[in-house]
Amino acid sequence: MKISKVINNNVISVINEGEQELVIMGRGIAFQKKTGDPVDETRIEKIFTLDNKDVSEKFKTLLYDIPLEYMEVSEEIISYAKRQLGKKLNDSIYVSLTDHIHFALERHQKGLDIKNALLWETKRLYKEEYAIGRQALSMIRQKIGVTLPEDEAGFIALHIVNAELNEEMPNIMNITKVMQEILSIVKYHFSIEYDEESLFYYRFVTHLKFFAQRLFNGSCMEGQDDFLLKTVKEKYDHAYECTQKINRYIQKEFGRKLTSDELLYLTIHIERVVKQT
Repeated sequence: MKISKVINNNVISVINEGEQELVIMGRGIAFQKKTGDPVDETRIEKIFTLDNKDVSEKFKTLLYDIPLEYMEVSEEIISYAKRQLGKKLNDSIYVSLTDHIHFALERHQKGLDIKNALLWETKRLYKEEYAIGRQALSMIRQKIGVTLPEDEAGFIALHIVNAELNEEMPNIMNITKVMQEILSIVKYHFSIEYDEESLFYYRFVTHLKFFAQRLFNGSCMEGQDDFLLKTVKEKYDHAYECTQKINRYIQKEFGRKLTSDELLYLTIHIERVVKQT
């Protein structure tokens, strides 16, 4: 392999046999090296293959100034998240999370920690991702020697959710707020406390996550199964009444009516989560 571009002393890019660009990281891998020089393969620590060219360019730009330790801990967190969640994350997380950690550490060192207004919601709605965020703080502490506040576990969790749903961060904030609002409507309609450890609650929250994502993407669940909706409406009349409250909230805030399929699935999920409380 030959060096295509020197990004800094610890990062280079190469073009492989398939004409695909790879970003390679290793301490001193580019020291006194230039384009066209052979790669010292004994120094390779990490190889990144980013399919999206725009993300790859942003990633390389970010690496010009960022300390190697920050990149290493970010990569470790992302790998840990993938293992824990058992799913692929959008490549954009290599840019967004690395940049966030870099900025968070710089702010912390200046005494400028930011409060996370969605920390409480994040803990409740994204439990797996929040647990990863907590572990990420331990990894940062061990590698960088800096103890970041709990708020940052919430921010890291949202970056992971962002990469799962392939959404922009402002949309993730809005999705989280809509989920919390709907949970509150159901809670106060039935005067219940959720069993947040139950499978039905987990399924309901997961449904709300994708429901809210569709809301902000302008898409919807298509379907014309009015007969099944009529059956469910009659069988679960109290849950359907709550669904109509949610429908009015969505109409008022977003100017959109729920489809019959959305009414159907919301009613079924509400009935299940209420019955097991």
